[in-house]
Amino acid sequence: MRIVIAGASGLIGTHLSTVLRHAGHEVVTLVRRAPSSTAEIGWDPSARRLDPASLAGAGAVINLSGAGIGDRPWTRRRIEELFRSRLDATGTLTQAMQQLDVPPPAFISQSASGYYGDAGSTVLNEGTKAGTGVLSRLCVEWEAAAHAAPPGVRVVTPRTGVVFSRSGGALGRLLPLLRCGIGGPLGHGRQYWPWVTLPDVSAAFQFLIDSQHTGPVNVCAPESADVNSLISALAAALHRPAILRVPAPVLRLVLGKLADELLLPSQRMDPEILSGAGFGWEHASLARAAAWIAS
Repeated sequence: MRIVIAGASGLIGTHLSTVLRHAGHEVVTLVRRAPSSTAEIGWDPSARRLDPASLAGAGAVINLSGAGIGDRPWTRRRIEELFRSRLDATGTLTQAMQQLDVPPPAFISQSASGYYGDAGSTVLNEGTKAGTGVLSRLCVEWEAAAHAAPPGVRVVTPRTGVVFSRSGGALGRLLPLLRCGIGGPLGHGRQYWPWVTLPDVSAAFQFLIDSQHTGPVNVCAPESADVNSLISALAAALHRPAILRVPAPVLRLVLGKLADELLLPSQRMDPEILSGAGFGWEHASLARAAAWIAS
């Protein structure tokens, strides 16, 4: 199958591209620079420029584009960039699809667990309403933009949780501290993080390409865990202590609004659709995920 990926240079995109190629698919990536091979196609989402022919013949289009949520402090300008980068990219893709006589049959457009806002210990399935806050509003608009795809295109919006990898991602700054024995929980630590390992994210996307599901899908591990449990499991796997808790006021002082939107909210997501469809996780338990990260 020919699969076109936007945002292939990020953590998920890089890993997913490799997984799909190993599975025998032809992967074409959209790039904002001059293409360096036939496996790349140039586009400019900020100007809404993409040759519709680029998507012709594709069995699926995967949209992972968007400025990094936690890369920089959340100034007003940065928040505008978070919205613009996602909505422009998604709109460019759906606009190109609308110009094709036969658009790609599947459009898998990334969303995030931030859709649910701060929900405490409430179990969140795909039918749960959106929360409040900047990330919730971003995800609502992001998903709505994906559903502007033309009739006949199966639109899937994976609400991906906190992605764990051996380097980079959500643990990129925390793991080195834990390896040195100077890390610890963030805030009171009782907030739930909907965690998932990078291999399981790629496997879930591949699973969704082959499925017939339409709409939102919670992409997280079936075992829920709060931050205290996550940090304890990682520290134990690394054979290090994890006692240096970072209080919420300190996180807010250093990170501002980002702390209340990204690190301190609680989202106890349930991957109801993936579980019901028979998806199999490589790292379904926190213990297994921690052992993989530490290996």
